[in-house]
Amino acid sequence: MDFMLKETDSPSVERALSLLEILLEQPQGVEISEMLARLDVARSSLFLLLNTLKTLGYVEQTEKRGRYRAGPRLAAWRGGASPLPAADLLSAFFQEAGANDLGETLALFVPVSGGEALLLGQVEGPREVRSAFETGQRLPASSAAGQVFQSPVSAEIQKQGYCLSRRGDALDAAFPICRDGVTPNAALLMSLPAFRWSESAAQTMLPALREMSARLSYRLGALSYSPWRAEAVEVGETLPLDETQISSLLKAPWAARLACVRPDGAPHVVPVWHEWDGEAFHVLAWKGSRWSEYLSANPQVSLTVDEPFLPLRRISAKGIAYPEFEAADPRLNRLLTRLSRRYLGQNLAASLAPQVERSFVIAPSALRGWRGIA
Repeated sequence: MDFMLKETDSPSVERALSLLEILLEQPQGVEISEMLARLDVARSSLFLLLNTLKTLGYVEQTEKRGRYRAGPRLAAWRGGASPLPAADLLSAFFQEAGANDLGETLALFVPVSGGEALLLGQVEGPREVRSAFETGQRLPASSAAGQVFQSPVSAEIQKQGYCLSRRGDALDAAFPICRDGVTPNAALLMSLPAFRWSESAAQTMLPALREMSARLSYRLGALSYSPWRAEAVEVGETLPLDETQISSLLKAPWAARLACVRPDGAPHVVPVWHEWDGEAFHVLAWKGSRWSEYLSANPQVSLTVDEPFLPLRRISAKGIAYPEFEAADPRLNRLLTRLSRRYLGQNLAASLAPQVERSFVIAPSALRGWRGIA
């Protein structure tokens, strides 16, 4: 297909770019009169251009005859300066979606005018029969994502913390992403063929989606995750985590802090990538890591893993660290592949392998988890 620009198209392209610059300059919004004064364009042509950009998600108008503002796709150009850092959010979404093992399509939606929800990005599920969205697709206010953005939200959605809705042959589950921990700015949506949904699937997928939404909210700046609940959040008393809860937290992409003892007796603490297989931790040592040398003299270690937001789940373990896979062992590369997907959202084992020295295995003699603060 030929995308060569015709000479007659140049003024239109220049006007469109100038309009986008004006919108980026004024995040509070721009009146139509100001745009007409700054752009050499007829009123009818300007409205046509604005409507086209609104459809594409580059422009939005929160109320009829109101100011025009940068839409979510244009706001992404601005990165961290945007009221909602869409570029950072997209990066975090793709990392989370790439590391998940739910096996279904995950999508990121943001609210636009008219109560609709606009698709910013998606990672399609690996199965042959799967649900997927078109680029720039909008979902109506009645959709799962659209209902998450309603104000006020329904009592049922507020109580359960998400919206589950049928869309043709697909079933959508939408969870709010809240920059302040309370007000939804975006929605994490899982979509799958309705025939694959079951009670057992719900018990696995819904808690995982909530944790992903909480992590995305945390990465936007939230100190807690309590959608639609403006009242103060109780930290809660200290309660133990059971085996299933511990396993769930250890699957999340949080680095562990490994503590060991230096030859001079001083403590040494370092963040490490880890994998828990249900019985032992497998920990990577990068080239130049001094702690791997310290373990040859004293293999006793402790590990801690914690979430930085409520309900403040934490895990502590201690045990003996034994050398596991050397750099030439293909099993080390397979471990690196799994860990790079988990922490980076994609398989970067080939580029990271030269930086990895070896791995250690730690079968804990003590392992406990808890939530809250005493």
